[in-house]
Order: sequence, then C-alpha cells, then structure tokens
Amino acid sequence: MAGHRRNVRARIYGNVQGVGFRLWVRDEATSLGLAGWVRNEADASVTTQIAGLDEAVSTMIERLWKGPSGASVSRVDVEELTNGNALVGFRIVA
Repeated sequence: MAGHRRNVRARIYGNVQGVGFRLWVRDEATSLGLAGWVRNEADASVTTQIAGLDEAVSTMIERLWKGPSGASVSRVDVEELTNGNALVGFRIVA
C-alpha cells in the first residue's frame, strides 16, 4: 500500500535570504524525495511548496525551522494544499 501523500506551502521568516537558504531547501527536499519549488519574497521571507510522502514532508517542515548555518528562522507558516498539482523535481524559482 502506498503511503499518504501531502502537498504544503510554507513561508519562512527570519534571516533567511543571503545565507544559501534556497539552495539548502532544494538539497534537503531532494534528499527526502520531495518535489516542489522555493523562492525569495520581497519582504525578505522565503516561500516553498513541497509535495511527497507525508513523513518526508513532515521531516522537511521540521528542518525548515533550523535552516542552513547562517540562517536564523523566527517563524514558519504552513498551509495544507488540497489541489492536485503534479510537481516533478525540485527547483529554485525567481
């Protein structure tokens, strides 16, 4: 039986731009077998959409609270998505 799939969008606040956060998110998500994207926002936050097996998505959300060295995360807002967007691979978007 296949595991339950989950699709979320997370917005990460704090010192998360200029510290390699997007590259780190891409690498962590890829290592967990997740699909999606990550981008910087005008307000200095970072937004990511991640999709995959529930356990892997939950692990990624936990990791977002830590971030790479040099980052300081103050808040992570997570929104569960119900749409069935078929995400393939993980990319950094502008």
